[in-house]
Amino acid sequence: MIRPRQCVFGLLIAVIALHGGGLLAREVQSHGLLFEKWLRDSFFGGYVPKGYTQKWDIPAEINVNHGRIPVNPKATKYGMPIGLGDAVRQYEINEPFLMIVGFWQQVNSEEKRWVNVQAVRIEPKAWRQLWGDVTRADLDRLISVIKDKSLSVEVARQRAQELKAEMRYSTSLIELNPKIDQSQRRLQCSLRFSAFFDFLAARQSREIQAEPKVFGVSVPGRFESSPRVITPE
Repeated sequence: MIRPRQCVFGLLIAVIALHGGGLLAREVQSHGLLFEKWLRDSFFGGYVPKGYTQKWDIPAEINVNHGRIPVNPKATKYGMPIGLGDAVRQYEINEPFLMIVGFWQQVNSEEKRWVNVQAVRIEPKAWRQLWGDVTRADLDRLISVIKDKSLSVEVARQRAQELKAEMRYSTSLIELNPKIDQSQRRLQCSLRFSAFFDFLAARQSREIQAEPKVFGVSVPGRFESSPRVITPE
């Protein structure tokens, strides 16, 4: 008989093999990869994304049993913002989609546990309202500063923060996160834990769940995973 812990360990090995040695070098959110793979295997026929640049992690045509709309799986630490990825791609969403978010807690130095999981259908109007007064032109202004190679990393960071301080940017519930260092210059975004539950999952409880479920199926309770390690810039 295969024990659940052994199954999770096997999944982790498979994910590491799929994504290459770079995952080990930076220990990049193996818990999130496990969650996404479990979702794909459990509800979406074992679908494997063609690449990280595709528009949706799980396209609408794959989601045949849960609304036939695209699916955006996410995982984050309980109480922390939900990382959404590229800001422009998120801003341009103009169709209904299913966001499945898994929240975890660090139990000890080697173990994380899923403590709240939500599957929420999001309509385009509700998604647009999260952006407040921010327009695509405003994003382009910010991106032009971020990618201006004539500016040093320090100056680009300062200019980006000055732009973000303008009133129109502060109306957005989606946080704009410039990523500026020696290896990258891009604009990502995230959604605060409280904003997710206040505006997208208002009917759902944000409290810790005894047995988190997705579509009535219990999420594997825990698995071995060290705290995330980020390589210094």
